[in-house]
Amino acid sequence: MIFDLNVPAGQVLALMGPSGSGKSTLLSLIAGFETPRSGRILIGGRDVTALSPAARPVTMVFQENNLFAHLDVAANVGLGRAPNLRLTESDHVDVAAALAQVGLAGKEKRLPRELSGGERQRVALARVFVRNRPVLLLDEPFASLGPALRQDMLAIVADLQRKTGMTVVMVTHNPDDARAIAPHLAFLEHGQVVETGATDHMFSHKGGAALGRYLGDTPSK
Repeated sequence: MIFDLNVPAGQVLALMGPSGSGKSTLLSLIAGFETPRSGRILIGGRDVTALSPAARPVTMVFQENNLFAHLDVAANVGLGRAPNLRLTESDHVDVAAALAQVGLAGKEKRLPRELSGGERQRVALARVFVRNRPVLLLDEPFASLGPALRQDMLAIVADLQRKTGMTVVMVTHNPDDARAIAPHLAFLEHGQVVETGATDHMFSHKGGAALGRYLGDTPSK
């Protein structure tokens, strides 16, 4: 796979493409879970290629939300601030505030198994709030949710991005999700970024041919 992509700082970019095109691999490279054979990964102009995932200014939310079943909601969020859960009073205040922002105030002591799928994803997003990293990677975290819940989650992400100015890269197969919060879009095919541009333009009939084929359209010349 060969990736060449520039993500505008402080913006939301959607990654689309068929299964196996390299979307999740690209996120894993940015996050540091995979190491490139060549090339560099720059974040804010800083070369982070050799840094471990923990040392990178990045938070990643997965489809399975990565919650610990034996920890309650507050503790799962607190891991974003301190992996050893040795939280200060200020940390506890921030955890409570993050849960309130995602609509989970009052559910701090519940275990993940006591939550709905949408609520578990809210916990994962609350953890993003307390980590306070400038880059957020979303690997289809809302794909299994119904339309209404998915829209709620996207609204939370959009609000978080506006408040913090973070850069968001979101993998999705859903054009409506991309249109909802991502001004920029990159289309991947066969392990490469083959088309990039403004989302509205890309989805218009003036957009790229590869995306058009993927959507079942035939862009006009």
